[in-house]
Amino acid sequence: MAQYATEALILSVRNWGEADKMVNFFSKEFGKIAAVAYGCRRPRSPLAGGMQVFSHLQLQVMGGNSLDTIKQCETKQTFKQLRENLDCMAYAAFLTEVVNEVCPERHPEPHIYDLLLNAFQLFSKRNPRLVALAAGYRILEYTGYQPNYEQCVVCGKHIATDSFFSLSKGGIVCEACKELPQISFSLKMRDFINQLLALNWEEPQSFSVSGAVLMQVEKLLIDYLHFILEKPLKSLEFIQQLAELPKVHT
Repeated sequence: MAQYATEALILSVRNWGEADKMVNFFSKEFGKIAAVAYGCRRPRSPLAGGMQVFSHLQLQVMGGNSLDTIKQCETKQTFKQLRENLDCMAYAAFLTEVVNEVCPERHPEPHIYDLLLNAFQLFSKRNPRLVALAAGYRILEYTGYQPNYEQCVVCGKHIATDSFFSLSKGGIVCEACKELPQISFSLKMRDFINQLLALNWEEPQSFSVSGAVLMQVEKLLIDYLHFILEKPLKSLEFIQQLAELPKVHT
């Protein structure tokens, strides 16, 4: 099979065999790829330092029928702080798991790649909870799972008041079209989601949000991801152990 070069972010890593690792990486040019790094757990392996989750690498990869093989790597950024700060690590793990779950194999998603790289760079500079939340909602936009926050997804009526959110229909519903069980969806939630979606990742603006709205918008994202994936995200167990902040400033 042909060998190729690509810029990539490491999404997940697990030990395999006596000295190898199974690696899921997200390539700027080729999307999500499963590969094996032979011998990388040996101390003298040139791959040893690079095969760490969250690493930003330049890779030389040999294509395979089912699994590719990582032949060489050059470290561009280690994002060491993501592994040393519990908050950053938890929310970075959440994002990498979301990307792992919603992105198909070998399907280029350059916008998601750039988003993930920007998020990794911001985690240690801004509140990691807000960074992950903004990136999570943006990933829904890029993958076609974006909910409708403006019109009732049943009757099409524009909604300018507090309303309800339907997981099964993928958006807000009016009073007449609401279903049970129902999720309350306030205008404050919509305004906050729109702020997150409009975040300038190069020069992120500062804003504040009440703890109540933050938790509601966060829970909505988690519930919606659970619904579309048909399973809970494993990284949430770690996040749920972190202290909730009553008010968060970027």
